[in-house]
Amino acid sequence: MYVDQCQYNQNGKSRVRTLLRTSYREGGKVKHQTIANISQCSPQEIEAIRFALKHKNNLDALKKSASLPVSTQQGLTVGSVFTLQQVAKRLGIANALGRTQQGRLALWLILARIIDQGTRLSAVRLARQHAACDLIGMDSFDEEDLYTTLDWLADQQETIEDRLFRRKQKEHTPHLFLYDITSSYFEGQQNELAEYGYNRDNKNGKKQIVIGLLTDEEGDPVSVQVYRGNTSDCTTVLDQVQKVKERFGVQSVTMVGDRGMIKRTQIDQLPETFHYVTALTKPQIRTMLKKDVLQLELFDEEVCEVEWDGVRYILRRNPTLADEMASQREEKRKNLQTFVDKQNEYLHSHSRASVEKARDRVVKRIQN
Repeated sequence: MYVDQCQYNQNGKSRVRTLLRTSYREGGKVKHQTIANISQCSPQEIEAIRFALKHKNNLDALKKSASLPVSTQQGLTVGSVFTLQQVAKRLGIANALGRTQQGRLALWLILARIIDQGTRLSAVRLARQHAACDLIGMDSFDEEDLYTTLDWLADQQETIEDRLFRRKQKEHTPHLFLYDITSSYFEGQQNELAEYGYNRDNKNGKKQIVIGLLTDEEGDPVSVQVYRGNTSDCTTVLDQVQKVKERFGVQSVTMVGDRGMIKRTQIDQLPETFHYVTALTKPQIRTMLKKDVLQLELFDEEVCEVEWDGVRYILRRNPTLADEMASQREEKRKNLQTFVDKQNEYLHSHSRASVEKARDRVVKRIQN
């Protein structure tokens, strides 16, 4: 058996015909039989067939040749970038960012943040491991290009948010928005908006910024806004109301916020068609109990409604929260009893110890 290969011309074009053939004798003459036409095989496959036929009588040599070390090289990773890019397209993020080089770089910043959280420099290095430029259609870039993209994003933020909002809400305008804020602290001092304020990260002595997130009724982000680190929660609400009314063109809205977010000052400044849902503070509840507007027995597992001074109050007892508070009280009582026992033990073992000072320590512990 052998490989028979010849070159011929057909319609002015040079072609190669490759056959797998065998030869035999018949009547004293050598004849040939074609077993298969392998002209469609690649040159590498044809050479492999030739090699196998050459060593068909020496399988040990064939095995040794096949066991020679093979050099491999890792290509660019495709799967993660492709998958996340498809998700970004379905959510409208890719379209909202646009097809410019800056928009594509902004998309890569998002994908890189999901794949491997890191710095701008790490995003550049990550792109060299993944087929980011080929899939997203970007030119080559470095970390300075990504920092420039961040400036571009800051300038284009409202446009991008508006595109995302119109895409989702083109058939349904939401009338319920959810809003809350958080904060993020800084190690350094040089930041335009960083100030000392109420630190939710318990990082005393660190400057921070305040971040307000506005979502629709399904919890999908609508807009994000950054404030100075010393901005109080409630003072940010009216900015969101104005944004919803003027930028997004929603005229009838219900804002939902916690008791520290929506207060009397903000309520009085709401437009006529805007409503709110919030929670009562403890002083408000005590005042309403004294005025007999509310009664403790109204706080039951069944929902109860009370209307007073043009405001609708919805009351319900939360048994889960009640159990948690009871457990916390019991834990505090046990800790206090342990502290009292230690003070008594100290008084018994030290004849000159002051009972008044021990009592003061117990009272201070109770007050804290």
